Amino acid sequence: MKITWIGHSCFRVETESWSVVLDPYADGSVPGYRPVREKANQVLCSHEHGDHNARGCVTLEPAGNKAVPLEVTRLETYHDDVRGTKRGPNTIHLLSDGVCRIAHLGDLGCGPEPEQKAALTGLDLLMIPVGGFFTIDAAQAAGLVRELKPKRVIPMHYRSAEGGYDVISTAEPFLREMKNVIRLESAQYTLDEEAPLVSTPLVIVLTPQNGE
Repeated sequence: MKITWIGHSCFRVETESWSVVLDPYADGSVPGYRPVREKANQVLCSHEHGDHNARGCVTLEPAGNKAVPLEVTRLETYHDDVRGTKRGPNTIHLLSDGVCRIAHLGDLGCGPEPEQKAALTGLDLLMIPVGGFFTIDAAQAAGLVRELKPKRVIPMHYRSAEGGYDVISTAEPFLREMKNVIRLESAQYTLDEEAPLVSTPLVIVLTPQNGE
């Protein structure tokens, strides 16, 4: 799988024959990020807020006779810590191509239920919000990473030099909690690279594709 961070919580996931865009944001909805203009076979949105549900910004490419190579599992959670009373529901998307398992937590605002944590344990890649205010914060994200023990982690939904909301944190508080961090001057990461030990998740800081 090839993972591309477009910006904010928006990612493109590609296999040899299939592509998915997760949580595309609407034009102008996230300060500092250029509009999303992608092509993909599939769009998945964690919830119906404008910075996560801009399906019209992704041109769908017909699948034709291709079998869908990605199994998608949806875990229903909340956008806050009061069972959706403040900000509504949130969907975690778990993707598997039969070799790699990855998860995008969307705007997770609470701890997953025990059975959901079981489904999320030992992932090859976890995309997790770390900026707080609208989502879990750095300490909560770090605790969840330690509990789930993914092989790799990509932080998302934080404020950086490229863009993001003023009310959310940078990634630095989360990164200080982690032991094995690499920063790439690229928006892309490929999962065929050698996996680190599960006991020390590799935290990959990408440079957003659509940052200004």
